[in-house]
Amino acid sequence: MPDWTARLTHLAAKYDVPGAVLGVWADGEQTIAPYGVLNRRTGVETTADSVFQLGSVTKPWTATMIVQLAAEGRLALDDAVVKLLPEASIDPRITVRQLLSHTSGIDGDVFTDTGRGDDCVERYVALLADVPQLFEPGTAYSYCNAGFVVLGRIIEVLDGRTWDESLRARLVEPLGLTATMTLPEEAILHRAAVGHLGSDGSVVSTWQLPRSLGPAGLITATAEDLLKFAQPHLDQYAEMREPQVDYPGGSGGVAEIGLAWRLYDWEGRRLFGHDGATISQLAFLRIDPEARIAFCLLTNSGKAPALFEELATEVFSSHTGVGVPPGPEPAAPTGAAEAGAAEAGAPEGGATEAGAGFGGRHLGRYARESVAMEVLRRDGKLILTYQATGDRLAFAEEPMQEFELLPTEPLDGDHFVLRDSDDQPWTPVTFRPTYLFTSGRVTPRVQG
Repeated sequence: MPDWTARLTHLAAKYDVPGAVLGVWADGEQTIAPYGVLNRRTGVETTADSVFQLGSVTKPWTATMIVQLAAEGRLALDDAVVKLLPEASIDPRITVRQLLSHTSGIDGDVFTDTGRGDDCVERYVALLADVPQLFEPGTAYSYCNAGFVVLGRIIEVLDGRTWDESLRARLVEPLGLTATMTLPEEAILHRAAVGHLGSDGSVVSTWQLPRSLGPAGLITATAEDLLKFAQPHLDQYAEMREPQVDYPGGSGGVAEIGLAWRLYDWEGRRLFGHDGATISQLAFLRIDPEARIAFCLLTNSGKAPALFEELATEVFSSHTGVGVPPGPEPAAPTGAAEAGAAEAGAPEGGATEAGAGFGGRHLGRYARESVAMEVLRRDGKLILTYQATGDRLAFAEEPMQEFELLPTEPLDGDHFVLRDSDDQPWTPVTFRPTYLFTSGRVTPRVQG
């Protein structure tokens, strides 16, 4: 068996990730491997019991509690949300299942801070009356943080306590978790990681998202506790792994969406898991139920995706012979790419030159909650600008970013890729007549 501490050390240094903890549970045998520092400013060492923010890996925890409530007969997954929350000002057709599978159509990146009080989730849900509906409920997929806050509010109402208290009573205490928390005053009692920007490695100035986002992304935990949460899902909660909707334009092997879980196809092996990103803290969880393996990687850097892909491939390949599937890349600069670009009306010269003339019909502005984008041409390149807006500005460490869009297969003028830096994976961007789709989200076209 490889020395995973040595492999983590080598790969984290390669990708300039300051600190990380790798956790692997393989049919009863567990490895926890720490690396680096929690905070470059203080130099505090990362240890096996260090805590990191899980970000959206919180969502399967919230979904597990909803499935528990369904098993108790307290709700049905196909109940209309307004049946359970009559005060919720959302489309009355939206169901609990649609919230769990990100098919509600709610414009989901609402990051409003409704305070630190125990009523913060209730107050957040009340704000959704002003949030647009991106599409008819149940007709498409778009990642929705707001939907999971609504699910958190359902838990609060049915359990008669805060989401945080239900989390402790339903999961933390029964699973014997000793370092899983939601609030900063709890995290400060542990060795807590701090995020570092992917652009220059500097320490972020804001530590945590607003408490109102709790059910969507506020859990902080150790790798050991995350693996303990994962283990029951090997044998229980099977309905959470049933496909609900296809995932459009996926990378990393994502094929479908279950109830919160992302469902992966790695060369015929079926895995499930989730990723999380807060303020430059990135977390990854993958579970292979047939091989009975749970893998997690907790990091404090925006440069973690490349580390995850290479390390997860090594870990899973050593057990199953299969790793993370290759993601999309720019079309080759010659040969087939030029032919495809020519057929679509792009200039000759390959992917880079095609990028400049390719996709001209997509020039314009796009916007959704907390984000404004523009596709433009500059210096012979096709550029996508990304601007944080509204409440997201309160914690956006890099509020304005620019990316070059390069054509990818199929070369139809609608499919592109971008990436943060030369050593990171490519992210697909797909254009449709009325919106663009990237990072799992529908962003409507508003001008152009």
